[in-house]
Amino acid sequence: MRPNVWTRTLVSATAVAGLAAGSLATAGTSFAAPDKQPAVSSEVSVLAVNNLGLSTAEAKKVQSWLKEYWGYTDSIDGQLGTNSWKAFQRCLKQYWGYTDSIDGVVGPNTIKALQRLLRNYGYTGAIDGIAGSGTKAAFKRFANA
Repeated sequence: MRPNVWTRTLVSATAVAGLAAGSLATAGTSFAAPDKQPAVSSEVSVLAVNNLGLSTAEAKKVQSWLKEYWGYTDSIDGQLGTNSWKAFQRCLKQYWGYTDSIDGVVGPNTIKALQRLLRNYGYTGAIDGIAGSGTKAAFKRFANA
């Protein structure tokens, strides 16, 4: 989970630096083309897919389970995206202590609730909201169960 945060931070910082450099480089000519949009956006979005180490085949198994029990209605494509995680959060909210909104974002509270569920699949680490190797290994066992 932490590498994703660092990646987003780095992308944001690079985008801001690029915009600033571009603004300075074109300060003298900016009046020649006032309708131009910047080439780099400073907006950073949440990762659209987060399989937490699952293969496509394993993620398809999870999506099938989500479809059967938790209201997942998208395609079974092996890509755990926002709608997959919204369905998973519904499960985590009902049974595993997830208290945040059903937003499909795989943040620390989603991971903590998932780690509580994964205790049943051999997870022995801390409930810390970090999707480390132990969390990912237990998630694979869950997917293949």
